[in-house]
Amino acid sequence: MITFTRTRSQSRINRSLPIGGMDFVDPKQKGSVGKILVAAALIAFCLLMVKQSPTFNTPSHFSRHQLGITHVLVTGGAGYIGSHAALRLLKDSYRVTIVCLRFMKNWISLLDRIISLVETLLLSEFCKDSSQSLEDFSFIYADLGDSKAVHRIFSENAFDAVMHFAAVAYVGESTQEPLRYYHNITSNTLVVLEAMAAHGVKTLIYSSTCATYGEPDKMPITEITPQVHVIFLLIRTGKQRKMAEDIILDFTKTTDMAVMILRYFNVIGSDPEGRLGEAPRPELREHGRISGACFDAARGIISGLKVRGTDYDTADGTCIRDYIDVTDLVDAHVKALEKAEPAKVGIYNVGTGKGRSVKEFVEACKKATGVNIKVENLPRRPGDYAEVYSDPTKIRLELNWTARYTNLQESLEIAWRWQKTHRHGYGPPLAMTS
Repeated sequence: MITFTRTRSQSRINRSLPIGGMDFVDPKQKGSVGKILVAAALIAFCLLMVKQSPTFNTPSHFSRHQLGITHVLVTGGAGYIGSHAALRLLKDSYRVTIVCLRFMKNWISLLDRIISLVETLLLSEFCKDSSQSLEDFSFIYADLGDSKAVHRIFSENAFDAVMHFAAVAYVGESTQEPLRYYHNITSNTLVVLEAMAAHGVKTLIYSSTCATYGEPDKMPITEITPQVHVIFLLIRTGKQRKMAEDIILDFTKTTDMAVMILRYFNVIGSDPEGRLGEAPRPELREHGRISGACFDAARGIISGLKVRGTDYDTADGTCIRDYIDVTDLVDAHVKALEKAEPAKVGIYNVGTGKGRSVKEFVEACKKATGVNIKVENLPRRPGDYAEVYSDPTKIRLELNWTARYTNLQESLEIAWRWQKTHRHGYGPPLAMTS
């Protein structure tokens, strides 16, 4: 809360109160009748001023639908992927409301991230030549597990669509805190879906994961690859996302909601213009993405990179993954929003269609950073699969989407530039170093 203070030019005892051009003697000296008269005059004056205001009783434009403008609720919009999506939506002239969780220990850094996004929009090129402004952007702190708070948000805003990114998504952490992950991913999705149904929001773009497939018998993974393997896995993000998907799919059988489910693979990179990047909370670095660990090692934040598992049945013994650039991933979400149709469900894999090993990734990161990163080989991590990569044919044919940022080293170079100037995440930028 911001506290405003002001200094007094007179002592309170003898100061007169000017109202409407007249001076009233301090009511303390005239008894209760004087107090009542002064209070009544102040109330009447305030009511008159409020009623004369052009905005009196005028609802916010966020609370009403407007022809030609699509109002999108972006859950998790202060996160890595969500913030990139919000930026893209604003650039494309959508009205955007971000809902994000105020973490007890780091809500200030979260606010810094949102403020950074807002400042970025004001200073970026696309704002100079368009009508886009902060009038079409708002953010709300809320816990999606709080049903009353979520319903209140929906009742106060006229959303046309929801992009649901909000979720914890770290494999190692999910095996250690399974109940938290069920609450955060599965239960919270149910709350959002109930609010959408209650308030007539008809379009959902659900950001899911390739982990729902488990470890299939053959590659590449298509949208018809069975998900039955998931039930035999350790508790991890794939199971909770699969349950959330099942809830969504069951609900669509009784409604005309437009639903798009995007199962994306291993996301890397950052905004090519250097406006946004990945800045996980410090306590999550250990469970974070391999790109973050590579950059931490290159910057000397950690002593080296830990590669977990070198005895997989792959060409070089390390895991194979399909690395998708965050810019391409966001583009897929926007195209899904554009193509969503009432009473139809679209399910798409979002990947490059090419698998790269962890060893290949590390070598690309060394070249991108120019640092000979020290590598420590460790035993496998629980829940990891040997090989996962996509067949993106369906999304190419139906949504006209194809990954453009497919050069692994170039994506890492773009992300590295942001990392070097944002050593402390969304704190004050540092001077560029070589």
